[in-house]
Formats: sequence, C-alpha cells, structure tokens
Amino acid sequence: MRSIRFLASAALALGAASMLTACSSPVDDRPLVVVSTNILGDVVDELVGGEVRVVTLMKPNADPHSFEISAQEAATLRDADLLVSNGLGLEEGLQQHLDAADAPAFVAGDAIDVLDYAEGDASGTPDPHFWTDPTRMIDLVDALGPRLAALDGVDPDAVAQSTSAYREELETLDAEMSDAFAAIPAENRALVTNHHVFGYLADRYDLTIVGAVIPGGTTLAAPSASDLADLVEAVDETGVTAVFAESSSPDRLVRALADEADVHVDVIELFTESLTDDDGDAPDYLTMMRVNTERITTGLSP
Repeated sequence: MRSIRFLASAALALGAASMLTACSSPVDDRPLVVVSTNILGDVVDELVGGEVRVVTLMKPNADPHSFEISAQEAATLRDADLLVSNGLGLEEGLQQHLDAADAPAFVAGDAIDVLDYAEGDASGTPDPHFWTDPTRMIDLVDALGPRLAALDGVDPDAVAQSTSAYREELETLDAEMSDAFAAIPAENRALVTNHHVFGYLADRYDLTIVGAVIPGGTTLAAPSASDLADLVEAVDETGVTAVFAESSSPDRLVRALADEADVHVDVIELFTESLTDDDGDAPDYLTMMRVNTERITTGLSP
C-alpha cells in the first residue's frame, strides 16, 4: 500500500513538473537591441526582423523630448547587445540613462550629415530631426545595417537583404515626396509649425520655414509674447494659408496664432516625432512620411 502511495505521489510530482515546464516561457537567446525612439525602432525591425529581440523604449504618440522610462526599462539598457539612439540632443528625458548604459551603442546622428537650426532660440545648434529627409534615412540605414549584421547569432546575409530592400523603399519614398512638393507653387512653399522640426525636409525639397510657434528646437521650450508677435508678422507677410501642429504636441498655441493673425489659417495635424499605434494613421515611418507629405501639399496648394 505504501508503495502504491509512493508511486502515485511520484506520478503527481512528475506531472506537475511537466506542467510547469510546459507553462514556462522558453529562453530567448537572440541578441537584444534596445532602441530609444519608435521611429528608429521601426527601422530596426525592418532591417533585422526576427533575427534579434527589439525593445523600443518610446511608446506610440509620445514626445521624444520628454518621455521617461521605468527602472526596469533602464536596467534593460544595460543588458543590450546594441543600444540604438537618435542623439543630437533629442532624447532629453532619457539622456542620463543612455549615458549610464554600459552597452555597445549606435548613435544615428553620427551617421548622417547634420544640419544646424537656422533660426530661433536653438540657432547654430544641431537639429536632431533628420528623419524628415528620407535621403538621410538612407545614410542611416547604410551605417546601421552592418552593425546589426555583426551581432552574434544573426544571419548577415538575411540582414543585408532586408537592408537593401528597405533602402529601395526609402528611395521610392524620396522620389514620391520630390514629385509632390515640386507641384506646390513657389509663392506657397512656406511652413509654420509647433516647433522647428522640418529643417531637413525644407532643405531637401526646397521649402521655406517661415517660423515656429515654439522658437526653440524642443517642445519643452515656450514662446514669449514677442515670439508670437514676430510669427504673426511673418504669417501676414507671407500669406500662408495653413499652419501645422504636431500630433505629439498640443495645438492650442497654433490655434491661438491662427486667431491672433486675424486671417483664415487652417490648422493641420502632422505626425512628426512619433509613430502612432497600429490603428493610427502613422503606424510606421514610411506611412508617416506619406501621410505628412499629402497633408502638407494639400494644405499649401491653392
């Protein structure tokens, strides 16, 4: 009888162990790539796909200048096989964690031809918003692809193939944007936004930045009464018919500008510094740029 009870107990223990083994998550031994912003996270996903574990710190619809991370996410930075960040002062709320992380790093700003802000409070300092120019994203991809391909356990041929395919998509995007912006009449090629985020786009597609409601390069700055007065004067002089509000920033100041200018000015939402979730209008970088291009060209066309 005792033997029967022993065998029954052993069988139960073995069954419980089997259930625990079945319920436990398998160990994921793929390389870990931690990415600061969701725009860069999307690019990394496109280049390396399932070859690595990609952890993107910035949530959809967040502001890259001010988003913060948890203590657990900060610890994840230290475990990364590669840490991918934008650089150029963009990740203001995250920079202390990026600086403290002892992990191999790829800084996107080091891979592109950097422009300085041309005007405003940040004039003469590096502009981090290079992704508004797809040709600079091509430069980024050319530099990032080999770093991802060199990670242990990654198939370099697969990454090279994905990198080449995504590069072609960026070239197609650039051609589409060139054609779209070229159709805007010269007298209408002026942009007013929440803050200075379109310097690279303007440089690439021959547009003029009239000004920004927030004169600095960060959404953490605030406009003064004189800043608004100067911008109202610029709007009056150029006769712009639309101003553009970023999806990650409140458009209250832009609407106040439109009201103060005493002219009919449409306020049009753009996706400039963050992707949306999958159900939004900008779930990935390529879609974001196409949506923005359509909205800008529509807003500036007579």
